[in-house]
Amino acid sequence: MKPHHIRDILISEEAIEQRVDTLVGEMQAACKSDNLVMIGILRGSFIFLADLVRGLYRHGVRPRIDFMTLESYGSGTTSSGEVRVIKDIRMDVDGADVMLVDDILDSGRTLTFAVKHLLAKGARSVQTVALLDKPAQRVFPFNADFVGFTVPDEFVVGYGLDYDSFYRELPYIAKVTFTDAE
Repeated sequence: MKPHHIRDILISEEAIEQRVDTLVGEMQAACKSDNLVMIGILRGSFIFLADLVRGLYRHGVRPRIDFMTLESYGSGTTSSGEVRVIKDIRMDVDGADVMLVDDILDSGRTLTFAVKHLLAKGARSVQTVALLDKPAQRVFPFNADFVGFTVPDEFVVGYGLDYDSFYRELPYIAKVTFTDAE
């Protein structure tokens, strides 16, 4: 792991909480389905997904929930350019309306892959929600249906996002600043 520090908070815990509540309101109509499956892309989406489903519950939304693990970063800070399924969903999504939840939309590669993957499994529809959108990194022309925040081209951690498996527990989004060895 390169020497770094986490000092610059880009999005506070309070701002995340308020935006998630607003997102739930925006998403509730899209989540009214008798066969809704919410799928979190692990590991980064787990906190965001938990907050979304608790908020949607208050609006009468009762999804089935599953997870998939996709990998394109490994332990680095840039995408490898290839998406691999590490753990696939176990739930049958044939005929289901899927809400795919991800932590960050940057290159567009992961969500493009995941949407195609779920449609190939028979999903009737797939909509996407990303906590963060980093359009400066977009390689694939992909826009999420719902977005929490647009962020600058910085490496960020917190609220589920990590750097080499650290910092997921932070209740806010912070910038990772890489430093010379001290």
